Amino acid sequence: MKTLEVDVAIVGAGTAGLTARHAAAKAGARTVLIEQGPHGTTCARVGCMPSKLLIAAAEAAHAARHGTPYGVHAENVRVDGEEVMRRVRQERDRFVGYVLRDIEALPPEETLSGRARFLSDTVLDVGGHTQVEARSVVIATGNRPHIPPPYEPLGDRAIVNDDVFEWQELPESVLVIGAGVIGLELGQALARLGVRTRILQRSRRLGGLRDPAVLDSAIEAFSDELDLCLEAAILDIRRVGKEAEVRYQMPGLPEVTERFDHVLLATGRVPNFDELGLENTAAEFDEQGQPVFDRETLQLKNTPIFLAGDVNGMRPLLHEAADDGRIAGANAAAWPNGVTPGQRRAGLSIVFSDPQLAAAGLRFNELPADVVVGEVDFANQGRARIMLKNRGKLRVYVARDSGVFLGAEMAGPAMEHIGHLLAWAAQQRLTVAQMLDMPFYHPVVEEGLRTALQDAARALRRG
Repeated sequence: MKTLEVDVAIVGAGTAGLTARHAAAKAGARTVLIEQGPHGTTCARVGCMPSKLLIAAAEAAHAARHGTPYGVHAENVRVDGEEVMRRVRQERDRFVGYVLRDIEALPPEETLSGRARFLSDTVLDVGGHTQVEARSVVIATGNRPHIPPPYEPLGDRAIVNDDVFEWQELPESVLVIGAGVIGLELGQALARLGVRTRILQRSRRLGGLRDPAVLDSAIEAFSDELDLCLEAAILDIRRVGKEAEVRYQMPGLPEVTERFDHVLLATGRVPNFDELGLENTAAEFDEQGQPVFDRETLQLKNTPIFLAGDVNGMRPLLHEAADDGRIAGANAAAWPNGVTPGQRRAGLSIVFSDPQLAAAGLRFNELPADVVVGEVDFANQGRARIMLKNRGKLRVYVARDSGVFLGAEMAGPAMEHIGHLLAWAAQQRLTVAQMLDMPFYHPVVEEGLRTALQDAARALRRG
């Protein structure tokens, strides 16, 4: 076994790991990037990019079938599942290729392949072939889909989102368990592509929304299109031949038994640190067995180890993983001469469903006590009606004493763009008055945002 001495070892070559490596190297540290599995970020390989490819195909099919209200009639619309999935895989592989080229451009002596395992706080065994001795370590190993034990008897009938993007063709039927971001995006896309799809959610939650008014508007909108079963209790699940048989019940309704080709589990993800040998370090663990770390510096308590990206479970989003990598990489390079809290950008999350869901700045459940709320319902918003996408609500939250915009939650058309505008406003700590002084073109969906801001301004004047 050979020995490699470096300043900073980074375990995991996804978005967080690559950014951590860049930040540490920029600070003058000697680095090594360690990856055991196939290269390519979660986003490019099994996350945001392939899912948006599937959604794009679904939107094309949906538009072709629903042109009648505009006076546009398309006959015999046909979805070729093999062609759909071929494009998803081909474009996915192209995006992954960009990441691979970045990694291949690194000096060979700065990368290692193999499973990393801690022997101590600063010594790692990599694949049994190299012992890495580092001054500090960044863990950026991401997370993975979770398959709850009751679904294990289904075998290959139980799938996760990673599996969807390897399909050669579309199945006849899919049951989606979970109505979070992944379940909602993939469930609606599959339904629009002609797959018999049902979405079961054990609570009255949808797409991560916290504001009850926005949530109600989203549920109403999705229920018009999707087989969406909220507050559903799964009573039994078993494999019957090549199908999964599920028995479930909605509140106040009779039990239902159905069979599906696949059960897509969108029930959450678990961090990838269970095989890293953290028990061989000085790391401390909480009651759930998770390592204790500082959320500002990303440092594991009393160790020279830092957690970056999805593995730390804070905000599993690509731009947040990049920020984590920057913070962890810089602090790892600075160790042991002191670490500093990293600067964070305003919160921003988007669900690419139809209607789109988004949150910017503070969420409803994070608000301080004294706020005013401004609201717009898109039912009669001009541009939304033109596009026949007049569903959902946008609510903005404003500090009563200062008039500073704090955050928003929203369901409606073009929320991916409005979410960005509002995240920028939150980060700049703009007031409602300053935001209303900005230009608003006509007719655009952003005029709905102006309506919500005007509603908040009136509430401020009422005092």
